[in-house]
Amino acid sequence: MALLVSVNIGVPRPNPAKDTGITGIDKRPSTEPVRLRAPGPRRAGGGSGLVGDQVFDVKHHGGDDQAAYAYAREDLDTWQDDLGRTLPGGVFGENLTTLGLDVTGARIGERWRIGPTAVLEVASPRIPCGTFAHWMAEESWVKRFTARATPGAYLRIVTDGDVRAGDPIEVVSRPDHDVTIGLTFRALTLEPELLPRLLAAEALPADLREKIGRRTA
Repeated sequence: MALLVSVNIGVPRPNPAKDTGITGIDKRPSTEPVRLRAPGPRRAGGGSGLVGDQVFDVKHHGGDDQAAYAYAREDLDTWQDDLGRTLPGGVFGENLTTLGLDVTGARIGERWRIGPTAVLEVASPRIPCGTFAHWMAEESWVKRFTARATPGAYLRIVTDGDVRAGDPIEVVSRPDHDVTIGLTFRALTLEPELLPRLLAAEALPADLREKIGRRTA
C-alpha cells in the first residue's frame, strides 16, 4: 500500500538566485494535519494548495496546475546514496513525500486519493531551476537532476481535504494513454523528439500544450 510519508510546509529563506529575493523551497514536515484546497490561478490565487505553505515566485510557481508537488521517498533515498548526505522529506521542495507510489510512472491526469477525502490529479513534472540548484549546492545540479529523470510530479487539487503523515494513497483513476511524468519530463528537456506524444494527454496544463505546439509547429 502506498503511503504519505510526510506533508511539508515551506520556511521562507533568502533566495539570491531569483529577483524575488525569498523562497519557500525549504520545506519541513508538519506534525499536524494540513488542509489541501485548490489555490486558484497563478499570480491571482493563493499560490500553494497547502494551507500554511507559501509561494513567492508566483510568476513561475504555484496556482491550480502546481498546487502541490510530490516526490517519492525511494528516489530521495537513491539521491541520498549518490550524494552521501541525509535528505529528509521536503528537502527537494516537495509538499508530499510518498512511499510505494510510482511517481515517475504516473500518467498525466491520473488521480490519487490521499487520506479520507482529498483527491489530487497529476498535472506535470517539475523542471529544475536556479533556485533548486542554489538550495542543493551540488555541482552541476540541474544537469544531474535532468539526467536522472525522476523529477517528481506537480498536482492539482480536485477535492479538498486534510492530510497527514501516514495517510494511505490510492490511485483511483488512470487515463487511457501512455504519457507519464517521466516521458513528459524527458520530452521537455533532453528528448524533444518525444514532444508530439504529449498531446495525447488532455490534462496537460494549457501553457505546456501551447509551448509544445510552438516547438512542434
